[in-house]
Amino acid sequence: MTLRETLFTTLRERGYRITPQRELIINAISPTSSHFTAEMVFKEVHRQAKAINLATIYRTLDLLVEEGLVSRSDFGQGQIIYATEEHGPHIHLVCRQCGQVTDAEAAHADSLRASLWKDHHFQLDRNHLTLFGVCSQCQQGEASHESA
Repeated sequence: MTLRETLFTTLRERGYRITPQRELIINAISPTSSHFTAEMVFKEVHRQAKAINLATIYRTLDLLVEEGLVSRSDFGQGQIIYATEEHGPHIHLVCRQCGQVTDAEAAHADSLRASLWKDHHFQLDRNHLTLFGVCSQCQQGEASHESA
């Protein structure tokens, strides 16, 4: 079953109607296996239906997130990205200085996940974990500034 079919089937099974707007939005996100923004979806959908507004896109993406069919990550400074489950679990490493985003393997979070469960009985969502820090390029820039 394709991702498109899976999304439609799952929503129907959970009692949601597949409105023409939802169909267009799901059609826009299902071919991609990478990150996307609501604005990217809006541009794609707007080519076919000018009457759909950005609020409709956000409401549908929120529904898909609530139902566990799409993940949402906040990269800070108002940068929200989404991904379907086909994108796979991984960690986003976001540089606080330059904004660069690097994907890292989710396995790096396994020891953190186990520790959080052991100490706090907290279930870490590692599908799209976002960690903030400073990338190596910015660190090198800081070192050159410190030595000057």
